[in-house]
Amino acid sequence: MLELLAPAGSPEAVAAAVQNGADAVYLGFGDFNARRSAKNFTQEEAAAAVSYCHLRGTKVYLTLNTLLTDRELPAAAQLAVQASEMGVDAVLIQDLGVLRMLKQAAPDLEVHASTQMTIHSLDGVLRCADLGMKRVVLSRELDRTQIANICAHSPIEIEVFVHGALCMCYSGQCFFSSVIGGRSGNRGMCAQPCRLPYGWSGKANEYPLSLKDMSLAGHLRELEQLGVACVKLEGRMKRPEYVAVVTGVYSRAIRENREPTPEELEQLRLAFSRDGFTDGYFVQKTGREMFGVRGETEEPKDLFTLARSTYQGEGENRKTPVEMYARIRAGQPAQIAARDTFGHMASVEGPVPEKAVRVALTPEKLRDQLSRTGGTPFQCSQVMAQVEDGLSLPLSALNGLRRQVLEELGKQRLILPARQTGEFRPGVRYENTKKPPVFTVSVRLAKQVSPELLKRKPAVLYLPAGEGAENPKIVQLAQQYGVEVAAVLPRVCWDSQRRELDASLCRLRELGVTQALAGNLGPARQAQGLGFALRADYGLGVYNSQTLKELKRLSFLSATASFELKLAQIRDLSKGLPVEMLGYGRLPLMLTEHCIIHHHSGQHTCANLNQLTDRKGERFPVVQAFGCRNEILNCKKLFLADKPRDYQRLGLWAVRLAFTTENAAECVQVLDRYLGRGDYKPNEWTRGLYYRDVE
Repeated sequence: MLELLAPAGSPEAVAAAVQNGADAVYLGFGDFNARRSAKNFTQEEAAAAVSYCHLRGTKVYLTLNTLLTDRELPAAAQLAVQASEMGVDAVLIQDLGVLRMLKQAAPDLEVHASTQMTIHSLDGVLRCADLGMKRVVLSRELDRTQIANICAHSPIEIEVFVHGALCMCYSGQCFFSSVIGGRSGNRGMCAQPCRLPYGWSGKANEYPLSLKDMSLAGHLRELEQLGVACVKLEGRMKRPEYVAVVTGVYSRAIRENREPTPEELEQLRLAFSRDGFTDGYFVQKTGREMFGVRGETEEPKDLFTLARSTYQGEGENRKTPVEMYARIRAGQPAQIAARDTFGHMASVEGPVPEKAVRVALTPEKLRDQLSRTGGTPFQCSQVMAQVEDGLSLPLSALNGLRRQVLEELGKQRLILPARQTGEFRPGVRYENTKKPPVFTVSVRLAKQVSPELLKRKPAVLYLPAGEGAENPKIVQLAQQYGVEVAAVLPRVCWDSQRRELDASLCRLRELGVTQALAGNLGPARQAQGLGFALRADYGLGVYNSQTLKELKRLSFLSATASFELKLAQIRDLSKGLPVEMLGYGRLPLMLTEHCIIHHHSGQHTCANLNQLTDRKGERFPVVQAFGCRNEILNCKKLFLADKPRDYQRLGLWAVRLAFTTENAAECVQVLDRYLGRGDYKPNEWTRGLYYRDVE
């Protein structure tokens, strides 16, 4: 049966989820989770939640799924130790450095890959398995065919989202909120700029980035047949009544092996929706009908009042079935035992029965008394009783034995697992190199590469794998100038697109290209299998020194620091690998499965200049990405050429100039300026996040 995983943004939401049938809940305590704006738990509240859940047979998963700095890792390690000691069942992570820390601090704590890791392919799942993870939460954008293929070949459990908010961007690859507003989605502080109006003709009069909430309520049996282990409900920012309604609908449907009824679907809509729901990604029907906004709606008072009644008060709406056993024999203490579905067993002894004077105790009467579990979280499924004839035992004694055995069974369910904990040790610190950084160049299109650019000898030319394979003369020209060429791997490559990428990489290998720049674990594993040496791109979230050490262990040659770090934070990284930073270009804001260009115009005009306009009149270029996806770029170009002393003191191996919308001549002008020649300066530019704090 599918495990149902429900959100718990507060202690009250824990009760709402559990009492309405959740098999597991996910919650955060401390500041290291992807919903830092939620009412996160104190340590005491988290421990109480674990006990509350475990007593009722519900698992608890801790969200530790943000990118952390070196200064934050020790506190996160203490939190992980606390979580392990209080009995948390698993932890969700995004950061490879956090994974490395957990192996030291809480090695017995099960680890799940959060959807923030952007795992969307079998290669990505297999890499997570290699890293010791037990479950992967897949990207929300995958359709049923991709999910089926992954489940059929995965050695670990697969979890998918089935209800709640849909981000326009692949989770873990969105930088819109941080670059525009200084609030990072990768740090749990997303400001949701995708819900604001934008337009295409200089007016922000549409909502082209606001998707409806997803609902796979009509596909639960199919998901189970595909091999999905767990279905997940989104909503840690939502109120407990919402959690109760949504959890109840999905729980009943799963347990009764059916899909939700029309009445239940209406309850889901009333609880929260954005112009209804969509299953477009799952069924491969992506279009205008997937988009919607949250309008002004009245609170569904009757529905929420009924929802509150399921978890408020002293009663138990959630009952765990238990089997009761009784043996009443002459001359021996009465024996009562109970066993739950998890195999926990408890037994107690009571008074010695007396000979009956008037009415003898019968098996039927004994079963009736033991079945009265009342306000406990248990429900008696059956009673197996052995009662010798002619004996009597007071009903008060039987009731007392029933209470005692159920209390003891509850204690058995709360026994903490035996786990090891350790001390997090950052390890050896590497001194920064004193050499000035070299310059690397990345392009989006082969036509941006010219002999004039190559004459200036960038240390590496990063060329998209497809562009390199289709333009072998550019690759050969770079090699003639002595410039190392590295294939840029797509950050998203579905299994159905693997063969296309394989063909491009094999062609590049034939041309003598031996390196690849990877921003995702899936394509990285694919390229490594073909013999490419790897460099890590910003998509892998290099935010701390432990991530660098983990990438080194995985045989990466270099790594790109997250551009959400300040310069001082990059300087302070212990660089176990050569590190480069983005020093020029339009920073990527979103990577979308939707071709929003086609959505707007009905045509694939990706080669033209397409620009989204926001409410302030800023224009954001939208360009094509691998697989007919779109990438939204920043309206202003990152520019640091006039700040060489600032980036030369960071201990970097390289500074990358990322060319996206520039023509070949502009690329040369920019490189010249960074080499100390000329006076090029963009019309509109930004320092990015390098000089300001990011929440």
